[in-house]
Amino acid sequence: MRLHSENKYLQLSGLEPLVITPESNFINVGERTNVAGSRKFLRLIKEENYEEALTVARDQVEGGAQIIDINMDDGLIDGKEAMVNFLNLVMAEPDIAKVPVMIDSSKWEIIEAGLQVVQGKCVVNSISLKEGEQTFIEQAKKIKRYGAAVIIMAFDEVGQADNYKRRIEIAKRSYDILTTRVGFPAQDIIFDLNIFPVATGMDEHRKNAIDFIEATRWVKENLPHCSVSGGVSNVSFSFRGNNAVREAMHSVFLYHAIKAGMNIGIVNPTMLEVYDDIPKELLDYVEDVILNRREDATERLLDFAESVKGTTKERTVDLSWREESLQNRITRSLVKGIDQYIEEDVEEARLASSKPIEVIEGHLMTGMNVVGDLFGSGKMFLPQVVKSARVMKKAVAYLLPYIEEEKLKNPSLDDSSSAGKILMATVKGDVHDIGKNIVSVVLACNNYEIIDLGVMVPPEQIIAQAKQHNVDVIGLSGLITPSLNEMVFLAKEMQRQKFEVPLLIGGATTSKAHTAVKIDPQYKNVVVHVNDASRAVTVVGDLLKKETSPQFKENLKEEYSVFREGFLRRQKTKKYLTIREARQNKFKIDWSSSKIVKPTQLGIKTIEGFDLERLKDYIDWTPFFRSWDLHGRYPKILKDDIVGEQASELFKDAQEMLSTIFSEKLLIGKAVFGLFKANSVNDDDIEVISNEGHKHTFHTLRQQSKKAKDRPNIALADFIAPKQINKQDYIGCFCVSAGFGAEELAKKFEAVNDDYNSIMVKALADRLAEAFAEYLHKEIRTHHWGYAINEHLTNEELIQESYKGIRPAPGYPACPDHLEKETIWEVLKVQEHIGVSLTESLAMWPAASVSGYYFANKEARYFGLGKIKEDQVKDFAARKNISEEKATKWLTPNITD
Repeated sequence: MRLHSENKYLQLSGLEPLVITPESNFINVGERTNVAGSRKFLRLIKEENYEEALTVARDQVEGGAQIIDINMDDGLIDGKEAMVNFLNLVMAEPDIAKVPVMIDSSKWEIIEAGLQVVQGKCVVNSISLKEGEQTFIEQAKKIKRYGAAVIIMAFDEVGQADNYKRRIEIAKRSYDILTTRVGFPAQDIIFDLNIFPVATGMDEHRKNAIDFIEATRWVKENLPHCSVSGGVSNVSFSFRGNNAVREAMHSVFLYHAIKAGMNIGIVNPTMLEVYDDIPKELLDYVEDVILNRREDATERLLDFAESVKGTTKERTVDLSWREESLQNRITRSLVKGIDQYIEEDVEEARLASSKPIEVIEGHLMTGMNVVGDLFGSGKMFLPQVVKSARVMKKAVAYLLPYIEEEKLKNPSLDDSSSAGKILMATVKGDVHDIGKNIVSVVLACNNYEIIDLGVMVPPEQIIAQAKQHNVDVIGLSGLITPSLNEMVFLAKEMQRQKFEVPLLIGGATTSKAHTAVKIDPQYKNVVVHVNDASRAVTVVGDLLKKETSPQFKENLKEEYSVFREGFLRRQKTKKYLTIREARQNKFKIDWSSSKIVKPTQLGIKTIEGFDLERLKDYIDWTPFFRSWDLHGRYPKILKDDIVGEQASELFKDAQEMLSTIFSEKLLIGKAVFGLFKANSVNDDDIEVISNEGHKHTFHTLRQQSKKAKDRPNIALADFIAPKQINKQDYIGCFCVSAGFGAEELAKKFEAVNDDYNSIMVKALADRLAEAFAEYLHKEIRTHHWGYAINEHLTNEELIQESYKGIRPAPGYPACPDHLEKETIWEVLKVQEHIGVSLTESLAMWPAASVSGYYFANKEARYFGLGKIKEDQVKDFAARKNISEEKATKWLTPNITD
């Protein structure tokens, strides 16, 4: 059974699927994990510094790449070995492996080696008719057997296609061979029709761009179901050094190529101008070149290019819109998030309407529909939409007294005109709600009525409120792993009570895999994982649209069933060691030569009333932008040509809010930490001795997947000297919080319908808590423990963790067991010292809090536990003296069947 088989869409996958439909936006391929395209990546691969090379891949995914292109073709490296090694590492990193991989090589042996280790459905880049039909067919058959999609280069025995006729000739011949003689699925064929430079001064290059565009149009019209890709930067090669012109050329080329049918490409988002923002004169010159509209187009652009080198955009305030029609003014206020004039405009609309409710149903919803359309098409970004909601709420609040007065005059008046009712809740034991609140705001902007139950909501309350309000959809959110079990339980209970409303799943620890494998089988109605706010609007709309809802739900059920079967099948093929074998392959440190530094002062220390302004330079801003659905690394994101303007505006608002928080002491910082004698015992445990002589034990977990030769199965206990060698070692643990006062401040903003600043407060409190953890770790290294007394690192180096020692946290990849927080709380007496408590699901309250361990050994490193087997679960339960049922509950996400 194939997902959406009747539609023949290109379907790729890493840990998460990527289904490319005619409605999909342009699919961007990350190019920096290509040794030919990145000097840094080439250097790292040559040095076999694969850990840092992984950060390049991670940056690509965080920066918005939906596919990552991996190429190891270089004469000074063993491309086959490098491809296999790097792919194996990528597959072990869920935040990278979630996107599909493009295996890119001109050597078949490298491609096949990659196909043998990659998981999910990848893309091969590329094969062609260059070596004749026999080789082409043999390679295509193997790619089909491996279940991959393929890029076909416009190349044959004669050479590269360099004009329109040759492009369509080679594409047609390749397509016919693949579909009729190989039986290759047409939807898995992607053509690269060769993007060549224009404006080179050579007459034969004048049609390079327009020939590609027209060939793309021909392919999409004549070769059903296939895709078209290409490397966009090639088109502007003649203008190296003039970014203003290059950015305009890329945007113009993409604008026309995408309209013609190009749907995939390698594009550097920092080298793109917004098409509508290209100055008119420059746009004309560039389009003349790209579309070959004038004989002298190249000369004219070359002359004009000199005048735009290094130019910058200027912003001017334009109030001429205040002279436009009433509807245009209201729409403008909503789109731009301007609340300065909304009440006077709404009052004008009310006086012109027969009933005040008509202003909401008419003027305001007309404006919000524009917001929804712009957001859905990628022309507005999440922070702007939240600002739009603030304006909308202010307008509705102004109208409410008039609406209530109208209802008193006419009790039968029905003012219910919402698109549907949606219940939103963060599940029992979990306190995190930033993502849930953002999704709620975006859905409300699209005329859905939101019943928000808040955080730590027990399942019986969710079900009771859903029945009381007769909701159309239930949305569940959670950030910590125990929340996943709560969602499974709720799905079972909804099925037992014969619910028939769709269930939306979202939150940082949720995933398509967990939803498909654990939640979907428990509920007969539709369950869908939603990983961002923009997708929530589309999904809810399709779920509630009467004419398409049944088919959409059926497709979702089928999609999750196919995904589940594939996921479980992949899990069964992976090899694991017994816990005994894994311990035999532990990470080994030469303790005879390893230097152990005794802390300057042992014991517990608390910090009260910490001045949070000291943390300003320790903030990692990249996750802040990500929480607002703006992807890119700080500070580059501020100059990004797609989201840079919005990111800069958001950053400015954040700085203003931070300044107020600091000056008025609106948030309170507290911390407690302790440094103790410690040794590892029984392979995977760490025995901790307090100053008073009390013993505590931290129980760690060990990787069990079968590793490549010379790669160990790591547990955190490996970084602490074993007790039997009679060498005293040390460990630390901590808890910091910047969240005292955050909830109260957020509620003050909510009370005046200001969701934007309410979310801003919580997002900044989270960043300050992480900055506090980073600051305190530096103080530990350089002062309290003193093992890195001469350390001098920049903030960027701190964020990149370029220091000695680690601070892993319970609930995160190296130690996913949240139960260990209870031991930290017991050792440090956290609640007694600083008032940070644990919920029944072991979430920290206040939410903007961070806790963890300190390891000082220079060999200590971060790692992911990955999947573990039942024998380790039983062993873990015995070591912690808890039931196997309880251990299974807390380790469920890491247990493999």
